[in-house]
Amino acid sequence: MSVVAGGRPFNVLLVEDNPGDVRLVMEALREGRAPKRVHVAADGVEALDYLFGRREQALPDLILLDLNLPRKSGHEVLAAIRSDESLRRTPVVIFTSSAADQDVRAAYELFANCYVVKPGGFSELMEAIRGIENFWLHTATLPYRLP
Repeated sequence: MSVVAGGRPFNVLLVEDNPGDVRLVMEALREGRAPKRVHVAADGVEALDYLFGRREQALPDLILLDLNLPRKSGHEVLAAIRSDESLRRTPVVIFTSSAADQDVRAAYELFANCYVVKPGGFSELMEAIRGIENFWLHTATLPYRLP
């Protein structure tokens, strides 16, 4: 069962500007077996506003982060996350269409937890999201924030 400490649902922040990808990721997450709440940020600024404006509320337990975002790039968002004491232990999965070596290197240099290139096909994308959910919500032990 993948509820976090205190029995609350797992909180996921999806940072994605493509409405089609948002719809597919949300569908895949809805089909998952763990109770979860998903918040969507459509660009880097919105993601940072969400993260830094929630100090008194539950922060995400997992962040799915695209790199190619308007207003602030995924790399800038990741750098801000890793520079903040209350967020730096939050797992960040880069989920992007870029397979460029420099993007992969930069993400890991900013301490991304993993890097997943979005598959092109519907069923492959659904399988990738299910794999991410299975690992991060059911297999990995995470430093949940205590109530």
